[in-house]
Amino acid sequence: MASSAAVVERPVGAVSGRAGGTLARGVATGYLSLVVLLPLAALVWSSRSHGLDSFWHEATRPEAVSALKLTLGAAVICAAINALAGTMIAWVLVRDRFPGKGAVDAVIDLPFALPTIVAGLTLLTLYGPGGPVGVDVAFTRTGLMLALLFVTLPFVVRAVQPVLLELDREMEEAAASLGAGSFAIFRRIVFPNLLPAILSGVALAFARAVGEFGAVVLISGNLPFKTEVSSVYIFGQLQSDNAQGAAAVSVLLLGISLGVLLLIGAFRRWRTRHDV
Repeated sequence: MASSAAVVERPVGAVSGRAGGTLARGVATGYLSLVVLLPLAALVWSSRSHGLDSFWHEATRPEAVSALKLTLGAAVICAAINALAGTMIAWVLVRDRFPGKGAVDAVIDLPFALPTIVAGLTLLTLYGPGGPVGVDVAFTRTGLMLALLFVTLPFVVRAVQPVLLELDREMEEAAASLGAGSFAIFRRIVFPNLLPAILSGVALAFARAVGEFGAVVLISGNLPFKTEVSSVYIFGQLQSDNAQGAAAVSVLLLGISLGVLLLIGAFRRWRTRHDV
């Protein structure tokens, strides 16, 4: 009888689990549709509401193209710097011990918590005209890069840090005992394990830099063909009552960011396909 009861109970539990899973998937899909997919669909529809020719005309205006080139170039440089500096910072936080380490670790997350417009104002106060450090990079591409580096600082650090914490140190010690140098150990053992995490952080930093507005709107000066990035150009088009022009450039940025994220995600899956 006990075995019969157990046989009866298992299908009930399985049905309950399937029902719960179906409900969870339905809620997740509905939430994502409401918060992400529907707004993006509305943006795409708005960008081509007057036809593809009008979309292309708005997206290829000289000012729009200049802003897009500056945005992508700055985002690539920002992501590359973050790949190197973020990995180094994560390494120091995990492998080294020094006074104030906890405070430094907490400061890494400050760009996540600080409103970006406040970050822009802070940088303008520090590196603007009459700043206390005697360096004036306001309304220049250098100031723009500083703002982007500030807001994207945590991505690579927080992506690499947990991987370093879980990395098996015995492999490194074994390689060192066999005569391998520090650089060889890092290149052959540590870096291959860190690469997927570095790429994830780089992709997020790139996407954030492409769409950043608050941190750059003050320090860049928004000079057309010089320091105007796409997010500020989009805002200007909205102020000029050119919603289609703003939507067209927005769709381009959306497509580029999504493409980068998908490519790096596919590369990560390919690199880690044997880890499961």
